[in-house]
Amino acid sequence: MKELGKVLKTFSATKESSGLPRPIVSKLNLIENYGIQDDKFAGKKLDQTVMIVGLESYEIAKKNHIDLSFGSLGENILLDFDPHDFEVGMQFFIGDSIIEITQICTVCNHLNVFDEKLPQLLKSHRGLYCKIIKSGIIKQDMIVKG
Repeated sequence: MKELGKVLKTFSATKESSGLPRPIVSKLNLIENYGIQDDKFAGKKLDQTVMIVGLESYEIAKKNHIDLSFGSLGENILLDFDPHDFEVGMQFFIGDSIIEITQICTVCNHLNVFDEKLPQLLKSHRGLYCKIIKSGIIKQDMIVKG
């Protein structure tokens, strides 16, 4: 297992929030077979309980003159490396938690609110859905291993 990078920010879709960008939170409590504590999507699609995005996705937007605030892509975890370099089934170890890539997040029309070119630009870099293999807390600056 080697160090891949670190967590830049964490976000959660709280019951009080709606739409994008997702609010920044100080930590995520990942609960196996449930989801993220206090997240409005917890307990629903267990293979899609955590979405990870790499900084590269925001850089693609920026290079195309689209200024997005972090959380705009709907991620729960923003990473300083590109998780799209890894395949479905890859596991990431963050603190005590383990998450596993289950599928590539398809680009939805929700991104049109930022720029109508954005869905096409990010068609292969919107993010990756993960399931929780092992519960744990994830915070900013934690090391990600794989």
